[in-house]
Amino acid sequence: MAMKMAEMVVLRRDPRVELTSLREAVVTDNGLQPFLHRSGTGTLYVQAQLPQKPFPANRIVMKGTLLATYESADNGAHWERSIPDPQDNEVNWEGGAFVLLGGQLAFLDTYVTPGTEPGSGEGLLWRSAGAFAEAKPEPITFELPGVRFTGSTDDCGDSHAAARLHRRVLRLPEGDLLTTLYCWFDGDDVPVPYMPSMKKTRVVLLRSTDDGRSWRLQSTIAQPAHFDGSSEGFNEAVLGRVSQTGRLLCFMRTGRELCQATSDDNGRSWSGPRPVLADFIDIRRTADWASLFPGESGGEPQTELSGAVVDPDLIELSSGELVLAFGVRIPEKACWRNPSYPRNGNYIAVSLDQGETWSHIAQVTSGTQTTHYMGVVELAPGRIGIVYDVGTWGGGNPRGIRFRELALTVAQ
Repeated sequence: MAMKMAEMVVLRRDPRVELTSLREAVVTDNGLQPFLHRSGTGTLYVQAQLPQKPFPANRIVMKGTLLATYESADNGAHWERSIPDPQDNEVNWEGGAFVLLGGQLAFLDTYVTPGTEPGSGEGLLWRSAGAFAEAKPEPITFELPGVRFTGSTDDCGDSHAAARLHRRVLRLPEGDLLTTLYCWFDGDDVPVPYMPSMKKTRVVLLRSTDDGRSWRLQSTIAQPAHFDGSSEGFNEAVLGRVSQTGRLLCFMRTGRELCQATSDDNGRSWSGPRPVLADFIDIRRTADWASLFPGESGGEPQTELSGAVVDPDLIELSSGELVLAFGVRIPEKACWRNPSYPRNGNYIAVSLDQGETWSHIAQVTSGTQTTHYMGVVELAPGRIGIVYDVGTWGGGNPRGIRFRELALTVAQ
């Protein structure tokens, strides 16, 4: 269904880049926190959180919300729910989607639970040779020496005996798969300020040499001690690869600034994580928005008025440019009560130098309710698709997921 688009505002302009909105459609009027995937055949998939409760399950599932996947066969112009009348919980493919060597579509469930042996984990891979509704689960294993599954709650204070796969699965030229996991090691005991029962997490790299049937921990990308400015440690990572150089890029949420780490040896070692886009938006400059929140605290990095960059998504275009989608919460928590600060919203950034700098940045939403989660894919040369949501959890407000097609041209 077509709809009137909100204006996209360019906040940092690169004269070589032209980024414009072409059309927008409603994926669903009932979902939040979208994840977006484009299959090898061009079908688009979006997973959303619905307000209904999940079905009873023996395995850990998303609490308090039912997951639903929507698909489009026409580059996002029209969307239909993949399983119109579900009788069980879908795979939570926040863990990533990819194509198996035989051409089947595969989805990784985000939750990795304790295995039967120390240092091991168990998960699920759902595969389908056809439609998403035909996907069936199979157990997969993880070698996770040092990973601790207990000792921390989730961000709602509930028990959480699991590590989390997140966002992207990369296939290296030689065929191995890479993805990221956020988790705790022994000694990762620093509390998160807004939820002291939750401990700061680290992000590690996993490798599979058997097309996703088993995974082993290869390296730590970033741990809490690497960045004193975080409020959450490192989580919600997205992995990318620069085709020209083979460099791996990992962007991570910290609860404050967005951080980036790089690897030039296929993930065996990583640079220290560094904040990115901090020159574009200072999420600690609380004096700029304190007047919108009378009575709230402010001025220190760990107070409620500080902002946060959340849930990045990254793609490399066929033409070599990098596109980064991300959300900015200002303030980190109080934005749910008052989202009106103009820099609170969803963003798209473009890099022409393999992620060294982000010379073109546009804001998709501004000063309105959103969970700040996004997804981005390449639809065709010169065309990208993004998803974002409107509204927040709880009743009494409009909510839904929007898909937008953008034209991106770069002057040579």
